[in-house]
Amino acid sequence: MMQGNSVAGAGTKVERLQEHRQPYALTIGPADLKDALLKGWADFDAMPTHLFYLCLTYPIVTLIIARIYAGYEVLPLVFPLLAGYTLIGPLIAVGTYELSRRREAGLRVSRWDALEVVRSPAFGGIVALGLLLMLFYFIWLAAAWVLYAEIIGSLPGSVAGFIDTVLTTSAGLTLIIVGCGVGFVFAAIVFMLSVVSFPMILDRNVPVAVAIRTSIGAVLANPLTMGIWGLIVAATLLLGALPLFVGLAVVLPVLGHATWHLYRRVVAY
Repeated sequence: MMQGNSVAGAGTKVERLQEHRQPYALTIGPADLKDALLKGWADFDAMPTHLFYLCLTYPIVTLIIARIYAGYEVLPLVFPLLAGYTLIGPLIAVGTYELSRRREAGLRVSRWDALEVVRSPAFGGIVALGLLLMLFYFIWLAAAWVLYAEIIGSLPGSVAGFIDTVLTTSAGLTLIIVGCGVGFVFAAIVFMLSVVSFPMILDRNVPVAVAIRTSIGAVLANPLTMGIWGLIVAATLLLGALPLFVGLAVVLPVLGHATWHLYRRVVAY
């Protein structure tokens, strides 16, 4: 009996050690990014969720367009509003992480399982990290408005007049350069905080602080590779947005699935 209790106690101790094992970042290369993208496409092909993303994207785009025609004062925020989508993209893609997690585990999966995130024990952490990203998003919008007010000053009287001011004047060129620079800083910070944080919280229900620390560690351990990943994300989002945002219905879920597989490549326990 004593020996049995000793074995059981040892087993429990091992389980506790495993539960408290700290995550750490691995070194990866461009080939891992290619593998993540291919697996992301395979997940999307097996579990297409483009209709979800159309329903998510188009009401926002329609609202922006309607607001422009109601009053041109919102025009200076159109680009920041859409560009800022990259800041909250990791939050939007949470459902695809869940689908990839289930498919990787060999479970039967339907596209509706993306909604099971709300029942996850990690949902509280996901919400907390999501609120942090939303905070960065609104700070970015405020910064963009301040930059416009300081550099351009006057509100646009028409769409054509706004485009002419931004593209053909020295003040407009200054706004583009400074705005893109500030936007890059916001994007870089959010990228470091969240590149693998959401799938990690969903997978292991780790505290938000641990997920953020590991995400930053993954970027610092792989600056070139993660920089390439950031460029891939930005470029594909831009391409997806060009044909009247229709492409985002495919780009967003594919990137979401690929991010799950990137997380599995770069984080170990």
